[in-house]
Amino acid sequence: MTKTPREYPDRPLVGVGAVIVGSQGVVLIKRGKPPRVSAWSLPGGAQKVGETVKDAARREILEETNLNAEIHGLIDVVDSITRDPDGHIQYHYTLVDVLATVSSKAIPIASGDAADAQWVAMDDLPKLGLWSETTRIIKQAHAMWRKL
Repeated sequence: MTKTPREYPDRPLVGVGAVIVGSQGVVLIKRGKPPRVSAWSLPGGAQKVGETVKDAARREILEETNLNAEIHGLIDVVDSITRDPDGHIQYHYTLVDVLATVSSKAIPIASGDAADAQWVAMDDLPKLGLWSETTRIIKQAHAMWRKL
């Protein structure tokens, strides 16, 4: 098996995730790459050198959903650490999650690393088997969005 550039890192990598919330629910993508390939998740990815968190979030949203978003602020920071079967750290990300909104008529279209992208109603989230931290972040974002 070939090791990817992000596997077995020397230090955590910074990832930026975006919770796009609206009256339709939340925009989720189906991951097209490891870790968690084929799992539903938030649009996001690695922050580039010289890129602000907000710029990284806007770029990743556009790359994975073809949506232009407004970033409203920080939701939380999450550690994502995945170990291989031998117990070695295979992936380690520090995930900075931000709240975002798009036009109420915006329709996500999967591209880039995303195999699929769609609006998901809040009541349908439990059916998707999301990572517990993703669910927590979405609920926190939804509460923030209601206060906007």
